[in-house]
Amino acid sequence: MKKISSFAAAAAVALASGSAFAQSYEFKALGQPVATGLIQKNVEQPFFENFAERTGIDASVDYKPLDVTGIKDTEELRILKGGLFDIVSLRMSQVSRDEPTILGLDLVGLNPDYATGRKTIAAYEAKVDEQLQQKFNTKLLGVWPFGPQVLFCKPEISKLTDLQGKKVRVYDQNLANFVSSVGGTPVPIGFPDVQQSLARGVVDCAITGPSSANSAGWPEVTEYMLPVAFQLALNGYGMNLDKFNAMSPEDQQKLEAGFDALVDEIWSYSEELFDDAVRCNVGADPCETVKKYSLKLVEVSDEDRAIIGNAVTEVSFPTWAEVCDAQNPTCSADWKETVGAVLAK
Repeated sequence: MKKISSFAAAAAVALASGSAFAQSYEFKALGQPVATGLIQKNVEQPFFENFAERTGIDASVDYKPLDVTGIKDTEELRILKGGLFDIVSLRMSQVSRDEPTILGLDLVGLNPDYATGRKTIAAYEAKVDEQLQQKFNTKLLGVWPFGPQVLFCKPEISKLTDLQGKKVRVYDQNLANFVSSVGGTPVPIGFPDVQQSLARGVVDCAITGPSSANSAGWPEVTEYMLPVAFQLALNGYGMNLDKFNAMSPEDQQKLEAGFDALVDEIWSYSEELFDDAVRCNVGADPCETVKKYSLKLVEVSDEDRAIIGNAVTEVSFPTWAEVCDAQNPTCSADWKETVGAVLAK
């Protein structure tokens, strides 16, 4: 009897200290497409493959890149809500069709550089998280950029207004509205199909980051690159809220700290990749991360900068606000109070 009592007392002490029955977890994670390049390969996938070490949580992760699953990126929030995957590397522009509040993070012309992007996210991330939790049972664990999205064209261009009459691949409605505003015809095409579409003349031009374009072979089927930043192509990590809430408070903190470190790593790596890939695409040195090509670099003119600089107030915010307010009544007001206040400083 004394032995049983001693065991019970010891167990009670261990439970009180939180060390007795540590939780273990099994997560299913959906990653970025392999086709998007080095961030997925060199940063994201290693994080999930070494998840327990990187987070300090007793957990195993079954990680699958998006493009090996047959799942469409536009379905990611619905997948999280339904619990098909526990953690998803969200392609923000693509899932914004289901939740337009997300686009407020990366309106065309809003984030001309990395520093501005960090300020935008710090101001508005909590509003996006609130919407995702309410509507999609999803907790936002961080936001990061592929980097400035620039223009690749097969026919000759010398400025943005040369897009008039040309078919341009876009990846969200906000970008489509901007392309229309300068006379182009926006064509929505999924990333894996863009290279072939450029080769066959389905589109004349396409927009993505320099590193992703290089990894996908776009410079093989285009001639010109105009490195004006339309958007930062923000992405994020979302987790099924039921799964998150089932974790102990201590493990929740470790998880969030792990994703904070991952996101910071991607921000730094993204900037390194952008600078190097711009050089590689036009055949300049040093070229260390991707393949060297010989695209013609189109210098960004003051006129181009002015067009992009005015895009938020003249095109991207007004058209987005109308759509977003229809689904989230406080959407544009929340944006003005947060991001708008930061821009006004």
